[in-house]
Amino acid sequence: MKVLVATDKPFAPAAIKLIKEVMDGAGFELVLLENYTDVADFYKAVADVDALIVRSDKVTAAVLDAAKKLKIVVRAGAGYDNIDLAACTAKNVVAMNTPGQNSNAVAELAFEMMLHQARFGFAGKSGTELRGKKIGIHALGNVGKYVALIAKGFGMDVYAYDPFVSINDIRAADVKPCHSEEELYSTCQYVSLHIPLDEKTEKSIGAKLLRRMPKNAVLVNTARKEVIDEEGLLQIMEERNDFKYLSDVAPDCAPIFKEKYVDRFVFTLKKMGAQTAEANINAGVAAASQIVDFLKNGNDKFRVN
Repeated sequence: MKVLVATDKPFAPAAIKLIKEVMDGAGFELVLLENYTDVADFYKAVADVDALIVRSDKVTAAVLDAAKKLKIVVRAGAGYDNIDLAACTAKNVVAMNTPGQNSNAVAELAFEMMLHQARFGFAGKSGTELRGKKIGIHALGNVGKYVALIAKGFGMDVYAYDPFVSINDIRAADVKPCHSEEELYSTCQYVSLHIPLDEKTEKSIGAKLLRRMPKNAVLVNTARKEVIDEEGLLQIMEERNDFKYLSDVAPDCAPIFKEKYVDRFVFTLKKMGAQTAEANINAGVAAASQIVDFLKNGNDKFRVN
């Protein structure tokens, strides 16, 4: 079996070493395509492989057309909107993600951004504290649970809303349940977003919901920028000089923020949630292990198509 790791933003060398050990142990051949700039190189590399590991690389219908032997593709990370799932299904290719492997890294980044904003970028101004503040977790999945754990360490009052998690399970995580988005946003000064990007969630966080947030509201987005209705966000930023937006990727309207809302936003230079040595290794090794388990044993536990 031949396995391709195709990454325009490569894994760390330590991760590649461990991925290779997994493949060697299974008797599989590992091939690397790193730092590529021409998608044609991707088409060529994927032509004769049985399995594919990617990070944020786009696995399009054209890529799948070129991959004549492909049986499985694994996105090393939680989100998988970079994979054309319908095309995978049409080609009888199993698509998987590696849920939970980047979760702590993303959760820690949410608090790094909150602390940076609360202390005005450590520029010497008098700031504020997180202790005693109410934080709402919008989607209590793998990342949301880590956010809850860290928030309790800071002494925050933790709430969550997730239509796919039962009230009892939310309470079991020692978190106060909200029964609707509206209740969550009305209750909490801080809201941390962990919803996936899909047809229902795209641009779902807009002015109507954000207007409900209490004074000195802070919206923290380590999900996808596309879940934000940017027109509505800008409307709230204009209406309320107490509203702040922190995001793990700059929105399309970032130039307006930089011009008009200094000290009221934090944007990372690129999507940084999973950018830790530990998360890099965890996701890569999980992807490799899932491929081996699928090709040898047929285990498709983390299938998303």
